[in-house]
Amino acid sequence: MSSTEVASGECKKMSWPEVVGLTIKEAKEIILKDKPDADIIVVPVGSAVTEDFRPNRVRIFVGTVAETPHVR
Repeated sequence: MSSTEVASGECKKMSWPEVVGLTIKEAKEIILKDKPDADIIVVPVGSAVTEDFRPNRVRIFVGTVAETPHVR
């Protein structure tokens, strides 16, 4: 599927490849500019997710360790 979908004469963005590598906060801001009604859900890469289609749901898959894990 392409990054846009044509419905009743208007283009609706369906994916945001430009946010790859950005912080979650930055990605959310960009997505919400294009789709203000988005229900953004952040999930770890490889997580089990439902396959049902919800037009307002946008999943951000994350999988980078940002700091060294340690015991405290």
